[in-house]
Amino acid sequence: MEVLQRDPECSPPEACSVLESVSAAAACQPLSCPNHEGKVMEFYCESCETAMCLECTEGEHREHVTVPLRDVLEQQKAALKTQLDAIRNRLPQLRAAIELVGEISKQLTDRKNEAVTEISSTFEELERALHLRKTALITDLENICCTKQKVLQAQLSSLLQGKDNIQSCSSFTEQALSHGSATEVLLVQKQMGERVSALARHTYPEQPHENSHLDCQVETEGLRRSIQNLGVLITTGAVGHTSVATGEGLRHTLVGQHTTVTVTTKDKDSELVKTGNAALRAEIVSMDGAVTTETEVVDNKNGTYEVGYTMRSEGEFSFSLLLYDQPVRGSPFRLRAVKPSDVLQSPDDVKRRVKSPSGTGGHIRQKAVRRPSSMYSTTKKKENPIEDELIYRVGTRGRDKAEFTNLQGISTSSNGRIVVADSNNQCIQVFSNDGAFKLRFGVRGRSPGQLQRPTGVTVDMNGDIIVADYDNRWVSIFSSDGKFKSKIGAGRLMGPKGVAVDRNGHIITVDNKACCVFIFQANGKLVTKFGARGTSDRQFTGPHFVAINNKNEIVVTDFHNHSVKVYSADGEFLFKFGSHGEGNGQFNAPTGVAVDANGNIIVADWGNSRIQVFDSSGSFLSYINTTADPLYGPQGLSLTSDGHVAVADSGNHCFKVYRYLQ
Repeated sequence: MEVLQRDPECSPPEACSVLESVSAAAACQPLSCPNHEGKVMEFYCESCETAMCLECTEGEHREHVTVPLRDVLEQQKAALKTQLDAIRNRLPQLRAAIELVGEISKQLTDRKNEAVTEISSTFEELERALHLRKTALITDLENICCTKQKVLQAQLSSLLQGKDNIQSCSSFTEQALSHGSATEVLLVQKQMGERVSALARHTYPEQPHENSHLDCQVETEGLRRSIQNLGVLITTGAVGHTSVATGEGLRHTLVGQHTTVTVTTKDKDSELVKTGNAALRAEIVSMDGAVTTETEVVDNKNGTYEVGYTMRSEGEFSFSLLLYDQPVRGSPFRLRAVKPSDVLQSPDDVKRRVKSPSGTGGHIRQKAVRRPSSMYSTTKKKENPIEDELIYRVGTRGRDKAEFTNLQGISTSSNGRIVVADSNNQCIQVFSNDGAFKLRFGVRGRSPGQLQRPTGVTVDMNGDIIVADYDNRWVSIFSSDGKFKSKIGAGRLMGPKGVAVDRNGHIITVDNKACCVFIFQANGKLVTKFGARGTSDRQFTGPHFVAINNKNEIVVTDFHNHSVKVYSADGEFLFKFGSHGEGNGQFNAPTGVAVDANGNIIVADWGNSRIQVFDSSGSFLSYINTTADPLYGPQGLSLTSDGHVAVADSGNHCFKVYRYLQ
């Protein structure tokens, strides 16, 4: 096209030759061979993909496969036609996309114009209100001034009248005295005397009956600030095709059970949108197109949304999630609702199975089973699994070295040690990173230095072992070789479970019973505490374990609220993630928690018997692959100094170390 648009007179030589070829092709003239003048190109070399004359086939192309040009022409035409059909088939999609984007662009312009109209009418209304207020103030000012002036004018009138009376009387009397005869003075003396006496006795309003105080005070500073902040423009960069929905409730639910799924909004570059207010809509319709179920959308104001619904009947449904009327990735989903006949046991049922029945010390040994990702399908592959594997496991049920009874917390140290709180054996056991037994200490009792029910454990920067003792209601500190040093929190703690040390050397203790978090100095002095029982952001219901991330923030697992909450180093709420369920990013009572060097958060999902990995903002990334040796009610969790995940598998009375790929 560029060649054809040029002036042939000034075209370069190669352009001229192309023009000649084009002209020749248009006139159906056979093309001449560029290598053999006067020879017509009638053959085609498949290996070189070029046309040639007879002499070329016998010359440089004699070793190649050559065929008549007209035969190849039909093949090439057919191939080109196929390719042409393929790209033409894309035209309807492009037209639809152009129409859609054009419509959104038009809607955006319309919305802008509507917003301009709204802003103009709002400010015009405010101007009218200001004008009305101005008029009212001036009217009130005039009325007050008028009232005061009436009083003052009446007083002035009275005073002027008195002054005139005295002046008139004085003038008359002086005239009589100066010019009147003796007889005339005597005749008016009595009358004049009475008049002068009356004027002398008369009282006049000499003190002001009103004041001149009349100010107008208009406090404008607050109003100016309000005006500067008046009006908020709300928008997001979220788009449907990159945003994702997670949760088992996308595809399976139980009739009559409230179910939620999580929608995480993203922009066109698949970056997380951190603000709320996106227009998200959910629809559940039966296969015949009838809307059957009401849905509600809760905006978490952080770019994620909880969509809740309750199915009233069983069957197959279409579940659509529309962001700005465009489907999120994977929508619509095929949703199946069944009657609640095959329900998994609740966390409390698992807890009863884990404990010794009837308190007799006997234990019904059950095979450890990994719960399936779905109660309907055990074969569905998890999304983005991290293909890790079990490196080793240590322990069986018992009371000897490297044996456990309901182990709880687990911690690691920088010098390659794994420290385990053996709860029902009232002791602490220490191993090397490769699982070799090193040390065991602790004796049962309620005196300082003794252990009654050790649950949480951590190792500080000095190598000291810090133990949360649930039943003794304090935190004990031991040296690295198990010698008791001190206890802290006595009289304050009601049931400490998880414990961690931050970068300032503060001891962070999760009080499971009091539903709050205590921050102590290493000497036991209380720095601060936060939390209470409840479901809000700064409340907990049975919090379990705690970890410190690379920003010195506090990460707490909230067991019965099925979430993980993150706070600043001084206890200010930052964000939370997780909801009740079995889907990606959901929990059935989270317990152990750890943070890797990149800030990723690793969480033990106790009721679902699995370990999930999230990024630093709480977005689901993957699972640790524990299928080689399934977990059974995991508790504490920690990262070893060589980068593996150590987890206390309380139901199987052992701890396991899995390979972890960051």
